[in-house]
Amino acid sequence: MIIKNYLWNVFKKTSLNRNFELSVFEYVKQKKINLPTYLSAGQETISASISEICKQKKIKPLIFGQHRCHSIYLSFGGHLDRLILELLGSKYGCTYGMGGSASIHCKEINMFGHDGHMGTQVPIGTGACFQSKKPTVVFMGDASAEEDYVLGALGWASTKKLPILFIVEDNNLSILTEKKIRRNWNMHEVARSFKMKGFNISDDPEEIFKYKKFFFKEPMLLNINTNRLFWHSGAGIDSDKIFDRYKILMKKVGKKSILYDKKINQSMNKKWKKISEQL
Repeated sequence: MIIKNYLWNVFKKTSLNRNFELSVFEYVKQKKINLPTYLSAGQETISASISEICKQKKIKPLIFGQHRCHSIYLSFGGHLDRLILELLGSKYGCTYGMGGSASIHCKEINMFGHDGHMGTQVPIGTGACFQSKKPTVVFMGDASAEEDYVLGALGWASTKKLPILFIVEDNNLSILTEKKIRRNWNMHEVARSFKMKGFNISDDPEEIFKYKKFFFKEPMLLNINTNRLFWHSGAGIDSDKIFDRYKILMKKVGKKSILYDKKINQSMNKKWKKISEQL
């Protein structure tokens, strides 16, 4: 029963994330959004799963993300209307129209906006965790994980045994360059070399769930293999043959998922239209 409830809750969050990103895709395509936009479509189950596990544990962690952070914001309870307003450049957005797509900030959910330098959320998040001793989740991509200060932060987190969870959303691409061209090492093995728990897993919510017993008891890194559905930035499709975890999740939770997804899609379209017409 626990896993069924967990999967359904993860699905609901993922459905919200996916339909939000599909709306953003269309608005970028139609040039109604005119700022650099980083879509998390394809990767939504990661933040949905992590946030649901935190909810089960009754923990409200500090959250540090980088670009591709829309799903992180929504999964952890960010306000949908304020994210729409942010992407439309409104001063009433969650970052007052100044953060845009890549630097979502929200004090209500303990999410800290990114400064724009690749991978800096890792040492900053580690420092915040060290100072506060509060449970902390740091999200990074497989490319930002390669920055030198990221590795130093991992070492410090391990040495001080911080209650921190490092999540590598590994879509195997730095813009269009695959990992095998960029490096011959793996992040979960790097974490282990720093004497912390490190695991290489898929973006399957059930697999992520298996590691919840380690959350915030000590430093841990999960390198989660996933896929992005759209371009690095903007509204385009790299390939129409990308594996999509969301479709698998829909089948797993059953027929009710189709009706729920349709309902969210209709609601999302109405909300975007209403808010954009009011600006």
